[in-house]
Amino acid sequence: MPAKPAFAAVRLPLAVCALAALAVAPAPLPAQQAVPVVRLKPGMVITHSVRVAPGTYRLTAPASLDTAVVTIRGDDVTVDFAGATLEGLAPGTDPDQARGVGIRVAGGRNVTILHARIRGYRVGILARGTRGLTVEDVNGSYTWKPRLFSLLEHESLVDWQSYHHNEHDEWLRWGAAFYLEDVRGGAVRGCRAVQGANGLMLVRTDSLDITDNDFSFNSGTGIALYRSSHNAIIHNRIDYDIRGYSDKFYHRGQDSAGLLMYEQSSDNVVAYNSITHGGDGLFLWAGQSTMDSGAGGTNDNLFYGNDVSYAAANGFEATFARNRFIANVSDGSEYGVWGGYSHGSAWVGNDLTGNRVGIAIEHGQDDTIAFNRIGGGGAGITGVLLWADPVTDTTWGYPKHVDVRSRDYRIADNLFTHLRVGVRARNTLRLAVDGNRWAGVDSATVLTDTSAYQASDNLTAAAGDTAVPVAPAAYARLAPAAPPGDSAFPASPLTRLDRSAIIVDAWGPYDWRSPKLWPLDSTRSVPLRLAVLGPPGSWTLVSRRGLTAVSAIRGRVGDTLTVTPRPGPGADWDVTLVYRGVATVSPRGTHRPAGAPYRFSYGRFEPAQDWAMRFFAWTDSTDPRSRPRAFAALLQDSTPLVAMHAPRLDFEWYAPAIPKLPLERWALEATTEVTLPRGVYTLRTISDDAVRVWVDGKPAVDDWTPHESVADHARITGGRHRLRVEYYQVDGWSELRLDVVRGIETSTGTAGPH
Repeated sequence: MPAKPAFAAVRLPLAVCALAALAVAPAPLPAQQAVPVVRLKPGMVITHSVRVAPGTYRLTAPASLDTAVVTIRGDDVTVDFAGATLEGLAPGTDPDQARGVGIRVAGGRNVTILHARIRGYRVGILARGTRGLTVEDVNGSYTWKPRLFSLLEHESLVDWQSYHHNEHDEWLRWGAAFYLEDVRGGAVRGCRAVQGANGLMLVRTDSLDITDNDFSFNSGTGIALYRSSHNAIIHNRIDYDIRGYSDKFYHRGQDSAGLLMYEQSSDNVVAYNSITHGGDGLFLWAGQSTMDSGAGGTNDNLFYGNDVSYAAANGFEATFARNRFIANVSDGSEYGVWGGYSHGSAWVGNDLTGNRVGIAIEHGQDDTIAFNRIGGGGAGITGVLLWADPVTDTTWGYPKHVDVRSRDYRIADNLFTHLRVGVRARNTLRLAVDGNRWAGVDSATVLTDTSAYQASDNLTAAAGDTAVPVAPAAYARLAPAAPPGDSAFPASPLTRLDRSAIIVDAWGPYDWRSPKLWPLDSTRSVPLRLAVLGPPGSWTLVSRRGLTAVSAIRGRVGDTLTVTPRPGPGADWDVTLVYRGVATVSPRGTHRPAGAPYRFSYGRFEPAQDWAMRFFAWTDSTDPRSRPRAFAALLQDSTPLVAMHAPRLDFEWYAPAIPKLPLERWALEATTEVTLPRGVYTLRTISDDAVRVWVDGKPAVDDWTPHESVADHARITGGRHRLRVEYYQVDGWSELRLDVVRGIETSTGTAGPH
């Protein structure tokens, strides 16, 4: 792929930050007296400046988030951990077993935490009500995160997350390395939080300087803001914060994002950050209060000189709000910009190439799109897409208070390159398209039901005219002050790769710091191609089981290893390699020096099954929720709508993929027999709306009240068993999956109830 161009801001003079956050310097340790050295212990309360004795402190936290292992309380307190580690879990433990809070900051003024290593907690640092909080050089990696249940071939609805409500600290259930609530003033500098659910979460927190941090490779968000304003988020690495992505099969992101900004988070400056390979790069939403009243929003934020490329869904998603996006790069995503219901926003001087659609705005008003490069790069279809549809949903308040017509756009001085359509508009009023250049564009404009359209001074560009247009000086003056000696976002080799570099397994995004085997096709392909991923090095085959052929016994990282499973129904096989090469870091944070062996494997266990499935439609008189006897009679005595066999009980859809099945109010009865080798197993169901399971005639799973997708578990032993499943669907999405997995599993996958 061609090298990514530098963002437009490097050609513009840098000025003083348009919005300066209140930065509070760390409280210095007393120079006139010896600082006490302390050893950490459970329940410790620190009220004055101390230095922590070196070492690793394995201190389990209480499950409640209302307490902590260590509490800091008072004014002008500096706690220097000097590299000491506070650890709540053994490094090899599954991260969804983490619980509690490592460090709590209870109010106070001018509190500083330095040089700590905190891992294995639901929340690493939880600060509430502090004035002047500095967190510097703190590594909060490897905190809690949920198991994910999406498969390579299709996603699971269990994995979808929602951060839309946080009036009562609902976000806490998702965990974070750093959770700051009602904090005013201070800094988060030089910190790290990788391989957790969330890096930094701000709730009603203002005037922070957030610089030079690394909040990458989390399965939820890198940085999240809720009712948090006047913060400066500058020169951070916030890459690969993603879930809900499988390169050949789906790319919805499941509402993960590098940067999340919700509910009246306004007047923030976001500049010179690398926010690539997220579910979204930026996910900005006005908030539920705006949805209800039409007032307020997540407004007047400045996004300058950021890279939000290669997102699963949208580079920038900014909805129901008014903001400025200047000199950013948003390449290689589904949408470079999704700006639904945006108003008075400006997209100026951005590089938007290789997206399926450059900028898409539904129901927008008074938006400016100017001086951008908007190109197809071999993938693009439409440069700018504008439209409005009839708003028929009367249950939400926004369209009752706000004009939601698509109207009053200015599209000027852009370069459109290699697209099918430059500007496509539908049901739009007062659209001005002026001074744009078209290069390799099949149709400059396609307009439907669009009135008061005007166009002037548009022309065909010269073949060599490919640079991002130079924005006027008025926009250059908005440039925030860049870090000393560095006016660019902190790029790395991984940020230069396209979306195929995103690998998401059961524990979130893969960080490429250790070797990994990963299927290149469906996991049920025979033979199956496995990519050998990881840092530079060599590998050797050390074991194989249940395979008739393996294509090689040694090679280099970057190879494709082809394996052929033994024929027959079901699957029970694995292959293990050993890696030697550069230093590695495991997904749990274990470091190995260069040359040290690292074993890694891939396999599949799916006991042979032949599911006999019968589908029925139910009505009020046979409603499984209120008429259990009538429902039982329906399953026993009625002729099914559909009867079929399948080797797996596994479906997920909004519109049924099975002919003759209605969209809603249907039920399923399914039976099979399964034979398991000696051992202990877990029977796991994923269901939406309701399921129950019998094993050998005895109840095993009973989740019969309608619910969104959840995972349920039952213990099962080796031997031959008869399974029977009943399921019903009311409306909306449907999901039903039954797996038998080795060992004991209790992971629910979600963060739990609100």
